[in-house]
Amino acid sequence: MTSLFLLQLLNGVQLGILLFLIAAGLTLVFGIMDFVNLAHGVIYMVGAYLVVSLSAWTGSYGWGLLLVLPATLLIGLLAEALIFRRLYDRPHLDQVLATFGLVMIVTELVEIIWGTSPLLVTAPDALSGSIPLMGPLRYPVFRLVVIGAGLLTAVGLWLVITRTRIGMRLRAGASNRAMVAALGVDIGRLFTVIFAFGAMLAGFAGALVAPILSVDPGMGESVLILAFVVIVIGGIGSVKGAFAGALLVGLVDTLGRSFGPIVLRSVMEPSAAAQTGRVLAPMLVYLLMAAILAARPQGLFGARP
Repeated sequence: MTSLFLLQLLNGVQLGILLFLIAAGLTLVFGIMDFVNLAHGVIYMVGAYLVVSLSAWTGSYGWGLLLVLPATLLIGLLAEALIFRRLYDRPHLDQVLATFGLVMIVTELVEIIWGTSPLLVTAPDALSGSIPLMGPLRYPVFRLVVIGAGLLTAVGLWLVITRTRIGMRLRAGASNRAMVAALGVDIGRLFTVIFAFGAMLAGFAGALVAPILSVDPGMGESVLILAFVVIVIGGIGSVKGAFAGALLVGLVDTLGRSFGPIVLRSVMEPSAAAQTGRVLAPMLVYLLMAAILAARPQGLFGARP
């Protein structure tokens, strides 16, 4: 049981790290720009597809991963300049409808270019093995690298936000956008930077997860829902909250799916416990969100209204 718990704990941390990479840009867009972007998940999907093609083209997953970063950054810049910029002053409903339409368009383009069948990309040979953790328990090296890369990204993002001028403007914009604009900061340029950087982080997450999961046209939908849960739990506009919320969601979702049926067996028949556990497990993150919002309506690290 201890080995299973440790294994699922690491899987939960890995899921949380990937959710943070997606939610970090999304929470900045939502918190600073007051913009509801349902198309954020398709950037994650596009990043996964790009790493498949770029890895095949270069013959190396590492080079493919590195090339995904400028590619998704450019996609973010173009999307902001051509589409999103025209929606900033529109009501939230217009933003939801427009970005949902963009999701459908991009998904259709992906299916035209890459097809509907799941694609796979192989991790580098140096990272394809596993290391011992406890007794006979072993854990894939690549999954540990994903956790490490996500943690390094989180530290780098924290340093940018807390130690640089652009980070100071981001924090100020999250607190009072009108005041930042009145002080002469080019809000349009700030919005462009946020969108592009958020797109790059989402693409990076998709590229990291591609060797672990199959790459398919629907992979961005479920992760976008979890990303919104993360930013609501952590507090809209807070990167620190996004990190804490992502880890909470990742751990609750993973451990709930693994140990929910086991816990229920103490009060139910094994077959009933298994069936009930499968039904209740996907609900746990939403119950967690409801409990946190009941205690702190602004989220864990959100600013008080």
